[in-house]
Amino acid sequence: QVQLAESGGGSVQAGESLRLSCGYTGYTSSWYCMGWFRQVPGKEREGIANIDRDGKITYADSVKGRFTISKDKINNILSLEMNALKPEDTATYYCARSLYLQCDDGLGSSEYGAWGQGTQVTVSS
Repeated sequence: QVQLAESGGGSVQAGESLRLSCGYTGYTSSWYCMGWFRQVPGKEREGIANIDRDGKITYADSVKGRFTISKDKINNILSLEMNALKPEDTATYYCARSLYLQCDDGLGSSEYGAWGQGTQVTVSS
Protein backbone atom coordinates (compact mmCIF):
# COMPACT_ATOMS: atom_id res chain seq x y z
CA GLN A 1 0.00 0.00 0.00
CA VAL A 2 1.65 3.20 -1.18
CA GLN A 3 1.66 6.10 1.26
CA LEU A 4 2.13 9.78 0.51
CA ALA A 5 2.71 12.69 2.87
CA GLU A 6 2.82 16.36 1.92
CA SER A 7 4.75 19.07 3.70
CA GLY A 8 5.75 22.67 3.11
CA GLY A 9 2.43 24.46 3.21
CA GLY A 10 2.00 27.73 5.04
CA SER A 11 0.82 31.32 4.90
CA VAL A 12 2.52 33.81 2.59
CA GLN A 13 1.91 37.18 0.98
CA ALA A 14 0.94 37.53 -2.66
CA GLY A 15 3.99 37.39 -4.90
CA GLU A 16 5.97 35.16 -2.56
CA SER A 17 7.01 31.55 -3.09
CA LEU A 18 6.53 28.19 -1.41
CA ARG A 19 7.88 24.73 -2.10
CA LEU A 20 5.71 21.72 -1.36
CA SER A 21 7.19 18.27 -0.93
CA CYS A 22 5.52 14.88 -1.03
CA GLY A 23 7.35 11.86 0.30
CA TYR A 24 6.02 8.57 -1.02
CA THR A 25 6.67 4.91 -0.35
CA GLY A 26 7.10 2.00 -2.71
CA TYR A 27 10.14 1.45 -4.91
CA THR A 28 7.91 1.23 -7.99
CA SER A 29 5.95 4.39 -7.24
CA SER A 30 8.25 6.53 -9.38
CA TRP A 31 7.23 4.44 -12.38
CA TYR A 32 3.70 5.85 -12.20
CA CYS A 33 2.18 9.14 -13.14
CA MET A 34 2.10 11.43 -10.11
CA GLY A 35 0.34 14.71 -9.67
CA TRP A 36 -0.55 17.69 -7.54
CA PHE A 37 -4.11 18.75 -6.91
CA ARG A 38 -5.75 21.45 -4.85
CA GLN A 39 -9.17 21.97 -3.36
CA VAL A 40 -11.09 24.83 -1.84
CA PRO A 41 -14.06 24.04 0.43
CA GLY A 42 -17.23 23.78 -1.61
CA LYS A 43 -15.41 23.35 -4.91
CA GLU A 44 -14.21 20.35 -6.90
CA ARG A 45 -10.65 19.15 -6.61
CA GLU A 46 -8.51 20.77 -9.31
CA GLY A 47 -5.59 19.07 -11.00
CA ILE A 48 -2.73 21.51 -11.35
CA ALA A 49 0.28 19.49 -12.51
CA ASN A 50 1.35 15.94 -13.27
CA ILE A 51 4.50 14.12 -14.32
CA ASP A 52 4.83 10.66 -15.81
CA ARG A 53 7.62 8.12 -15.60
CA ASP A 54 9.41 9.63 -18.58
CA GLY A 55 9.26 13.16 -17.21
CA LYS A 56 6.43 14.39 -19.42
CA ILE A 57 4.74 17.24 -17.58
CA THR A 58 1.34 18.88 -17.89
CA TYR A 59 0.25 22.05 -16.08
CA ALA A 60 -3.12 23.63 -15.62
CA ASP A 61 -3.41 27.01 -17.31
CA SER A 62 -3.99 28.61 -13.90
CA VAL A 63 -0.45 27.76 -12.75
CA LYS A 64 1.51 27.51 -15.98
CA GLY A 65 4.65 29.62 -15.84
CA ARG A 66 4.48 29.99 -12.04
CA PHE A 67 4.55 26.44 -10.69
CA THR A 68 7.12 23.70 -11.38
CA ILE A 69 6.61 20.02 -10.63
CA SER A 70 9.56 17.67 -10.23
CA LYS A 71 10.22 14.14 -9.08
CA ASP A 72 13.27 12.86 -7.20
CA LYS A 73 13.21 9.15 -8.00
CA ILE A 74 16.14 8.34 -5.75
CA ASN A 75 14.65 9.81 -2.59
CA ASN A 76 10.99 9.25 -3.57
CA ILE A 77 10.00 12.91 -3.32
CA LEU A 78 7.53 14.74 -5.52
CA SER A 79 7.91 18.51 -5.33
CA LEU A 80 5.93 21.56 -6.38
CA GLU A 81 7.76 24.86 -6.56
CA MET A 82 5.20 27.68 -6.44
CA ASN A 83 6.26 31.19 -7.40
CA ALA A 84 4.39 34.46 -7.77
CA LEU A 85 1.61 33.16 -5.57
CA LYS A 86 -1.81 34.76 -5.79
CA PRO A 87 -4.69 34.85 -3.29
CA GLU A 88 -6.62 32.54 -5.61
CA ASP A 89 -3.95 29.88 -5.07
CA THR A 90 -5.23 29.51 -1.50
CA ALA A 91 -6.30 25.88 -1.09
CA THR A 92 -5.44 22.54 0.43
CA TYR A 93 -2.83 20.91 -1.79
CA TYR A 94 -2.65 17.15 -2.30
CA CYS A 95 -0.16 14.89 -4.00
CA ALA A 96 -1.34 11.67 -5.56
CA ARG A 97 -0.15 8.61 -7.44
CA SER A 98 -1.99 7.44 -10.50
CA LEU A 99 -3.13 3.92 -11.20
CA TYR A 100 -1.32 4.22 -14.54
CA LEU A 101 2.16 4.88 -15.86
CA GLN A 102 1.01 7.53 -18.29
CA CYS A 103 -0.68 10.71 -17.15
CA ASP A 104 -4.06 12.05 -18.13
CA ASP A 105 -3.39 15.25 -20.09
CA GLY A 106 -6.66 16.57 -18.80
CA LEU A 107 -5.42 16.50 -15.18
CA GLY A 108 -8.45 14.56 -14.02
CA SER A 109 -8.41 13.02 -10.56
CA SER A 110 -10.31 9.82 -11.28
CA GLU A 111 -7.18 7.89 -12.31
CA TYR A 112 -5.42 8.44 -8.99
CA GLY A 113 -5.66 5.74 -6.37
CA ALA A 114 -3.41 6.98 -3.59
CA TRP A 115 -3.54 10.39 -1.95
CA GLY A 116 -1.73 12.30 0.73
CA GLN A 117 -3.50 13.98 3.61
CA GLY A 118 -3.07 17.48 2.17
CA THR A 119 -1.24 20.61 3.22
CA GLN A 120 -2.79 24.06 3.51
CA VAL A 121 -1.51 26.99 1.47
CA THR A 122 -2.86 30.43 2.28
CA VAL A 123 -1.94 33.47 0.20
CA SER A 124 -2.98 36.89 1.45
CA SER A 125 -3.12 40.07 -0.59
